[in-house]
Amino acid sequence: MKTTLYPAFGILLVDDEPAWLKSFALTLRSRAGITNVQRCQDGREVPGLLDGGNIGLVLLDLTMPHLSGEALLQQIGESHPEVMTIIVSGLNQLETAVQCMKLGAFDYFVKTDEEDRLVGGVQRAIRLQELQHEVRAMSDRMLSRELQHPEAFVEIVTCDRGMHDIFAYVEAVAPSRQPLLITGESGVGKELFARAVHTLSGCAGPLVAVNVAGLDDTVFADTLFGHVRGAYTGADQARPGMVEQAGDGTLFLDEIGDLSIASQVKLLRLLQEGEYFPLGSDRPKRMNARIVVATHADLAAREAAGSFRRDLYYRLCTHHIQIPPLRERPGDIPLLLDHFLGEAARPLGKRKPTPPKELAQLLATYRFPGNVRELRGMVYNAVSLHKERILSMESFLKAIGTSRPDPAAAGPARNPFASFERLPTFTEAAELLVEEAISRANGVQAIAARLLGISPPALNKRLKMSRK
Repeated sequence: MKTTLYPAFGILLVDDEPAWLKSFALTLRSRAGITNVQRCQDGREVPGLLDGGNIGLVLLDLTMPHLSGEALLQQIGESHPEVMTIIVSGLNQLETAVQCMKLGAFDYFVKTDEEDRLVGGVQRAIRLQELQHEVRAMSDRMLSRELQHPEAFVEIVTCDRGMHDIFAYVEAVAPSRQPLLITGESGVGKELFARAVHTLSGCAGPLVAVNVAGLDDTVFADTLFGHVRGAYTGADQARPGMVEQAGDGTLFLDEIGDLSIASQVKLLRLLQEGEYFPLGSDRPKRMNARIVVATHADLAAREAAGSFRRDLYYRLCTHHIQIPPLRERPGDIPLLLDHFLGEAARPLGKRKPTPPKELAQLLATYRFPGNVRELRGMVYNAVSLHKERILSMESFLKAIGTSRPDPAAAGPARNPFASFERLPTFTEAAELLVEEAISRANGVQAIAARLLGISPPALNKRLKMSRK
């Protein structure tokens, strides 16, 4: 099975003590899942290894034969300024540490420091390198507006420029190991974006999706982390959790905004430490999967209200995409209509129906609270009832009519004329209303009449009167 190296760039350990090199490489693997590590015992070989490319971080000892660490640090800064260097020395001298930082070292550690401090310093350097790479990649893609892998977005039907900007952002951040937050109203296609992220990430494992809405704390922990045999009454067999099932792939947690505070604490620890405990076990397991989360909720508002942890919120916002609702991209409606007509007809053994030309214009006047999912449902229902060559608009008109909000149920609304210094006359108000309806209907009087709640002949009569 293919194993994904982490991070995407190489980490070079340089020290003349082979025992330390082997020991620290094993520590990085066991404590932080860092596997993309090379070892070097002779500082003279370092320039050639860096020239070979794909080294992003060097851990460097200062006291080595042939070429001192300080001289090598200066060479790296001059020839490879994009490479970060961490000094790991046996010398605990403040003056030496200050000199190394002046020469461009990212950090300075003493070998006798606790291993957790050393590993934490390496993780900080990795995160900074990843963010710098992602910023460069995003800048390049935003400027070129060209996608390197458009096939990853084939399931997302759109011609909207803003959506294509999101595609470029997704391409840039998909290889990152940091969490990705996807927000947007219900029905906009958040899971499709999660699939695109997984495809572009290069992760060797599967995409495992879990809807966490409504899970209490115990069920959430059991679902994600699994349990050992005998963990609780009825746990006759050990069961791996979704984190383990995702392996080296992607774990997609949907409706993350509905998590309880207790479950949020568990998720935060998983993201921070990269390890978890199956229920009933005192031996931690390491998470290798990339975490992608989604929600329709306003997490910023929930964080401000105290129902969502601030530290988890900021951890999840490392990378964030906001998918616009369908009403903000009406140009996609004809494309989606055509796509769903073909998709709905195939399993029914029907020929793809021809929609009346007014249908897309009618749909563009509707706000689609259910977004793309609602449009898909409308089309599937219409195709299931379809008998003639031209698709009937009746089921669409019925769906749109029953979906209109009840003004009485919505409570008292602000009078649109309240801010007018001079109230328009009935004639002026009617003319303005007709003008707006015609505009929204793109000039189609039958649709405009339906928006106004009058018959087409009545609208035609008003139009004739206004032209006199």
